Amino acid sequence: MASNGVAEQLVKYLTDAHSIEEQALQQLRGAPDAAGDPELAEAFRLHLAETERHERVVCERLEALGHSPSRIKDVLMRAGGAAFLLFARAQPDTPGKLAAHAFSYEHMELAAYDLLARVADRAADEETAALAREIRGEENAMAQRLADLFDRAVDASLREVEPDDLDEQLNKYLADAHAIEAQAIQLLEKGPGLAGDPELARIYEEHLAETREQQRLVDERLEARGGSSTSLKDMAMRAGALNWGMFFQTHPDTPGKLACFAYAFEHLEIAGYRELALVARRAGDEETVALAQRIRGEEEGAAQKLADSFDRAAEASLQAVGVA
Repeated sequence: MASNGVAEQLVKYLTDAHSIEEQALQQLRGAPDAAGDPELAEAFRLHLAETERHERVVCERLEALGHSPSRIKDVLMRAGGAAFLLFARAQPDTPGKLAAHAFSYEHMELAAYDLLARVADRAADEETAALAREIRGEENAMAQRLADLFDRAVDASLREVEPDDLDEQLNKYLADAHAIEAQAIQLLEKGPGLAGDPELARIYEEHLAETREQQRLVDERLEARGGSSTSLKDMAMRAGALNWGMFFQTHPDTPGKLACFAYAFEHLEIAGYRELALVARRAGDEETVALAQRIRGEEEGAAQKLADSFDRAAEASLQAVGVA
């Protein structure tokens, strides 16, 4: 029989899941029109129908437990979803940015449902655990569909670019990678102190050193190509990381939320380096292709270490709120 503390936390995880689905719906309703490619647009349409069902069944599960979604959380997440669509549409390479973000977001959902299932197991709530694992599987399948469409997303992003301009575009993709690494460094510097678990802290510390080297290599490659990182982008990304750090510090179940976000962020980087390699190949720059593939492999390794530690993150989150 679950203690009241575990049951209470399970409800909070369910309301978080509902809010995440609300944000996903806000993004998916506008994504097909911004996709720039018919296959990518169709993938978003198919997942919109799945996500509508996810939102409904999570709401039903909350009601079965005598609770309801959090209106405040849902409104905030819907606003975030709308803001991202505006950002993506303002970018010249909208299809690529949209695909990379969606790939990352699917992994955030995947991680959130993984943690929800683990807390449901501890609460002896088999119905919620089964529901969470079912939705996790569908989020994983959507992530794989997006991964299979990165080539088309890059083609759509570069459709209006003249062959002579590919080198300039490649430098922009490298500058984006540098800015993302700046945000990763800012996040990872806070990670060990917020991890709530020695193994998770070690993962963040090790990847921080790896990330600093990745940023150095990207900067080196930019300079070799006659380009440079964009200070404004780097500052904006670091500011975003600072805001996320403050967000984590205001939540008592920080270890789980941090692990989910870090896992999703690794997949944003994985998507970014996959797209960077594709652009570099079109520009005939095999040295940048090799660099992108090397760093992508390191990001995949870090993501797997986080995934392998989700049970520790779930336990640390429960301990952080006083649930044994």
